[in-house]
Amino acid sequence: MTSTRAAGTARGFATQQLHGGAREASVPTPRAQPIYLTAGFVLDDFDQAEQLFAGGDGYSYTRVANPTNEAVERRIAALEGGAEALLVGSGQAAVVVALLGLVQAGEHIVSASSIYEGTRGLLLENLPRLGIETDFVAEANDPAAWERLIRPTTRALFAESIPNPKNDILDIAAIAQVAHAHGIPLVIDNTLATPYLLRPIEHGADIVVHSASKFLAGHGSVLGGVIVDDGLFDAERDGHLFPHFTAPGGRARIAYFREAIALRFGPTASPLNAFLINQGIETLSLRVERQSQNALGVARWLEQQPEVHSVDYSGLESNPFHALAQRYLPAGQGSVFSFTLRGGLDAARRFVNALDVFTHMTHLGDVRSLVLHPASTSHNLRTDEQLSQAGIWPGTLRVSIGIEDLADLISDLDAGLAAVREII
Repeated sequence: MTSTRAAGTARGFATQQLHGGAREASVPTPRAQPIYLTAGFVLDDFDQAEQLFAGGDGYSYTRVANPTNEAVERRIAALEGGAEALLVGSGQAAVVVALLGLVQAGEHIVSASSIYEGTRGLLLENLPRLGIETDFVAEANDPAAWERLIRPTTRALFAESIPNPKNDILDIAAIAQVAHAHGIPLVIDNTLATPYLLRPIEHGADIVVHSASKFLAGHGSVLGGVIVDDGLFDAERDGHLFPHFTAPGGRARIAYFREAIALRFGPTASPLNAFLINQGIETLSLRVERQSQNALGVARWLEQQPEVHSVDYSGLESNPFHALAQRYLPAGQGSVFSFTLRGGLDAARRFVNALDVFTHMTHLGDVRSLVLHPASTSHNLRTDEQLSQAGIWPGTLRVSIGIEDLADLISDLDAGLAAVREII
């Protein structure tokens, strides 16, 4: 076989197209975080490789560590007031890694009942196959209700700061007291609040998870999830409950999540997605502030419309969770909430089909306003009784408010209500 030589070199063309110019002598420092879109990293020499695999600093493989992903982890940990963060491939992966890092076969979780449907399915169907049971608290702000369900084998309490879709705000500090009295970590899904509006660790939460696909990224273009740990695990006090946490110091918990769960189960975030999440975070406060303002304006308008039976938004003075929202969310009450139309399913169908500015899709936290009918989509596997217990009715719609002009959003919603007026 004839070898084609690249001009001016002693190496063949195929070799040069792989290796030519790959290692520059000097690299300028970029202002934006670079994307290290690589599966692995060059090991400098034999000894450096040995030291790295023995636990030294450096990079070997992106599933283990990547500079782009680490930059995002450091930023989110700082925003949440945590000690360390772990970036994974989706919000669902973040919940799975955190819970599997805490709980093993024969052990137990207590969760609020008002949570994301994917997490509920995980707790009801997937974890039981691994020998992990879950009990659900209907009244999430009743500390005694949590206390009654805790067993000697309970290893985690789980809840959402702003539950989806009902906006029934959690009293984090009260539930954290229950958790800490038993040496159990409180895990809070803070996706809908974001660290701009609420930092659960400041109120006693031990671990915070996010679907970074939502507000952190902000543009509906990528998937990602993150776990933030407070770095305060006390091995002397609580080590008997978690003997598998063997790393020294308060970061033993997040170290186990990273090294024993994420590394081996492999829900690695793409460095490209990490870069886009990082870009989104740089405008997080601007977007969330505008979205919260728009959401309050939309909720107030909807509350006055005769076609609307009820509006579940904690920013409204009439909402039963308004006092808690003022305590935990003084800078804004978020932008995801539900409302219920008179006229039931037919009204919901007509309303959604008449919208133009709102996008009909299953997502949250986008710069664009979104709408979904939970009973026929995200919650379609629940029975009528379960839906009613969750406060989801045939006419209930969930909205995620974006950054459009408020007047345009209200005009679009009014067009939806006009379609509803024809049948009620």
